[in-house]
Amino acid sequence: MVALSHFQRGRIVGAHLSGASATKMATLLDTSRAAVSKVMTTYTNHGKTPSGERNSGQKPKLNVRGSLYTEEDCV
Repeated sequence: MVALSHFQRGRIVGAHLSGASATKMATLLDTSRAAVSKVMTTYTNHGKTPSGERNSGQKPKLNVRGSLYTEEDCV
């Protein structure tokens, strides 16, 4: 599955706001209806589109002050 570009997600939101159906948008953009529905649902619930980017890697083990956590802090 290919991730949608920012432009494609914007087109989906615009079409959604103008009342187009998910099936029609999926056909016009040559993508799945599920991908269109995900963009529309996320926009409706959160006011933004899903980025498609994932966080990767281990999160830093720093506390609020920027120093490393110790074993006692984690218990």
